[in-house]
Amino acid sequence: MSKLQIRSDIVTLSHGSGGASSRELTELVFKLGFKDRLLFDEEDGGIIEAKKNMAISTDSYIIEPIFFRGGDIGKLSICGSGNDCTVSGAKPMYFTLGFIIEEGFLIKDLKVIVDSIVSELKKIGAFVLSADTKVVPRFSKPLESSKQKAQIFINSTCMGEIIKPGLSAKNLQVGDKIILTSDIGRHGASIFVEQNNLDIHSNLESDCFSLWLLLKDLLDSNLEVHAIRDATRGGIASALNEWAHSSKVSIDLKEKDIKIESEVLGICEILGLEPFVLANEGACLLSVADKDASRALELLKSNPYGKKVHFIGEVIESKGRHALILQNAFGSKRYLEYPQGEILPRIC
Repeated sequence: MSKLQIRSDIVTLSHGSGGASSRELTELVFKLGFKDRLLFDEEDGGIIEAKKNMAISTDSYIIEPIFFRGGDIGKLSICGSGNDCTVSGAKPMYFTLGFIIEEGFLIKDLKVIVDSIVSELKKIGAFVLSADTKVVPRFSKPLESSKQKAQIFINSTCMGEIIKPGLSAKNLQVGDKIILTSDIGRHGASIFVEQNNLDIHSNLESDCFSLWLLLKDLLDSNLEVHAIRDATRGGIASALNEWAHSSKVSIDLKEKDIKIESEVLGICEILGLEPFVLANEGACLLSVADKDASRALELLKSNPYGKKVHFIGEVIESKGRHALILQNAFGSKRYLEYPQGEILPRIC
């Protein structure tokens, strides 16, 4: 029997046919890459025994460029769905992955993406429970600056055991303090720079990060946390407006307290956008009971990944409408609305 080997430098339609080429791709790229992170072998699905309530979250990733400063689509597919599971009060434990790959995609790039997935899985102690690959004819028009002329899309679903039950966008209470775990807008701003191939000197990179590494001790504590939300598409403006409407309260924000990198502010001037609407992939918001807010802040800041954690506002009673109210450095207040229209395309 001949030794199994990939006979092409690119993904071809035959790699999705279910035949010998499919087996080559599965064995030599995915199974070889995932190694001890796989919980299934030669089966149609993985099986787990659930002893507690589970949180499940799914998302699809179509980001362009596929490789960006601070990460790639593989890392993003784990951080993104894993973070949604984490902010639901659960430990991310198992993932299912679905790859849709255009013919012509470079095998070497696919291996890099698999390596990124494995690296992130190891950081959070999670495993792949099930996976699937489909190869499709090329139909996209990638960025002119991209060396990769075909595309890849990934769907990931994360499952995990609930550690802190009861977290909900409907649970905010008047007097809660709002905590932000990082500065904002870096992911959206850095992706905009790369998508448009802007010739600017910048060290800006995505904040793509697995929030479990920061939040695990807080989730395991008895502190009264009412809600947690990662501020992805639509930024903190969307996330906080959702909270206000769901809990029928208003939220008072102090603009001067919100940490924003100067480079992000510069990109916002080019875009004509506010940093509050830009996507983040490693920042989250927490609504914590006033009596426990200071202890929650201290606990998060004691974490190696929590150096930028800070208060940004509080929950107040609504007067006429459930709103997000932004107070500037001079004391003037205005409503910070949901972002309108398409902000930035294909950022996650």
